[in-house]
Amino acid sequence: MLLSIIVPVYNVEKYLHKCVDSLLAQDLSPEEYEIVLVDDGSTDHSGTICDEYGLDHSNVRVIHQQNGGLSAARNTGIEVAQGKYVQFVDSDDYLEPNVLKSLIDKMEQDNLDVLRFNYRNVNEQYEVFEPNKESKPFVDFRDEICDGLTFLTERLGFACYACQFVLKYELTRIRFTRGIYMEDTDWIPRLLLQTKRVTSVDTMVYNYMMRSGSITQSVDKKKKRKVLEDVLSLVDTMKTQMQDVSDQRWFEGMIAQIVVSAICNVSINFYEERKNFIEIIKAKKVFPLSYYHSTKTAKRKIKIANISPILLFWMIRIKNKY
Repeated sequence: MLLSIIVPVYNVEKYLHKCVDSLLAQDLSPEEYEIVLVDDGSTDHSGTICDEYGLDHSNVRVIHQQNGGLSAARNTGIEVAQGKYVQFVDSDDYLEPNVLKSLIDKMEQDNLDVLRFNYRNVNEQYEVFEPNKESKPFVDFRDEICDGLTFLTERLGFACYACQFVLKYELTRIRFTRGIYMEDTDWIPRLLLQTKRVTSVDTMVYNYMMRSGSITQSVDKKKKRKVLEDVLSLVDTMKTQMQDVSDQRWFEGMIAQIVVSAICNVSINFYEERKNFIEIIKAKKVFPLSYYHSTKTAKRKIKIANISPILLFWMIRIKNKY
């Protein structure tokens, strides 16, 4: 079997048919690929929908487990996957039709460890929109094979989505960290630093849904606090990972993006805790923040943060208040 597509499923009955139907509408035969649906303790009809697909399609496998989160569901899928290659698809997203064969052919012909493809954002009405256009110049889709560190530093940008890659199964020994948000940002550098042959194809393959009920869009303050705690932990992770690489620019740039994002989070949601937050950040010794691969907007924020984090807090607070 050539490919295993791992799909974590949790309370997505509204979107699941669109997702799975797109995975079935591909130019590989059922014998060449499998769709592994991991029902992560759904409380709606998602589990039943998964079972229906499993009964109707020979290449759809269904696993039901207690809720453990996105990382746990992906790791479960990895454990049972039978393909030579692995791809991750989130259950509210979907693929373009007939795109998988060219990706697998590319992996085979060039003996690639990892292949990245292009994506676009859609809303809940499946309308295409582009909220992050400014950062696109730092994402390099040229088809030139390089090692993982070069790809990470010069071509990835800061958009870290596990769903943008096809990878050799043996690389799945690098598992997702359970119980954290921003698990993709934690996982991707660990993955790439273990690879020798990586490249991209500028083919629109993946449709990434940005919906109001998702983790990143949640208005739940408990979730926002957990995201903030995990972001702070991610700074430590990045600092540890960068110790063993010769070119640290991507890690320095990502730390700057993370810190500015955290300042925005605190300014909007936990403004009364800003002084304590500043002390925590300063203790991590990340200043001055790097400008590497920063957009004009991000550079302005980083410049202000390097002068005075409290000033950036105040500016963001004023902007969002009025």
